[in-house]
Amino acid sequence: MSDLFDFTNRTAIVTGAGRGIGRAIAESLAARGADVQGFDWDTETAAVHSFPLHKIDISDGPAVSDLVSSLANPPSLLVNNAGITKDRSIAKMSDEEWASVLSVNLTGAFNVLRAVTPAMTTAGYGRIVNITSINGMRGKFGQANYAAAKAGLIGLTKTAARELGRKGITVNALAPGMVMTDMAKQLPQQILDNALNESMTTRLATPEDIAYGVMFLLSEGAAMITGEVLRVDGGQYI
Repeated sequence: MSDLFDFTNRTAIVTGAGRGIGRAIAESLAARGADVQGFDWDTETAAVHSFPLHKIDISDGPAVSDLVSSLANPPSLLVNNAGITKDRSIAKMSDEEWASVLSVNLTGAFNVLRAVTPAMTTAGYGRIVNITSINGMRGKFGQANYAAAKAGLIGLTKTAARELGRKGITVNALAPGMVMTDMAKQLPQQILDNALNESMTTRLATPEDIAYGVMFLLSEGAAMITGEVLRVDGGQYI
């Protein structure tokens, strides 16, 4: 039986690949043979990586299309991970804080998904994973923009799964809870403690935990799974 987690000869795009969850996903794919193309708006301060990292603002649709078209090999794998936060209560949230988070987290994901699907359709094969959040499923105080964008990603995932399934393309979402990235480690301890108290596994996820879930959804082991949301949150949501 062939290795279901061997991505040799597959080109993968991972957005937000410069650090944190995106970097862990990109490194996991590269270690399993994929030709990884990382997308990130900030390449100057990105962590050390073993794959090409392209500077791109994914909220710019034409720029995304141009970059995808310029790749040497058409992508058959996509992980939409890029995202930003600008937390504030609804009463105090500015127009810019609302619009910028929606623009990157939701419109940006749409832009990349739209850009990769023609080549996947031609090949009759594609695997797409959108990184959403449990806060897009339950809401979160102070995160109206982020939660709305992540909820929108779930709707986008299900719609794309319906439209693309007959073309050999699966589209799923993965919903992390609190993940111990370098950024998360700088949060106030009370926030981390609250997340840990929600967890059923007595620990919070690492970026690698999220990457393992993504590897499954991209693999042939998940060939009959589409339009689903896989929670990788240690039970925070239940």
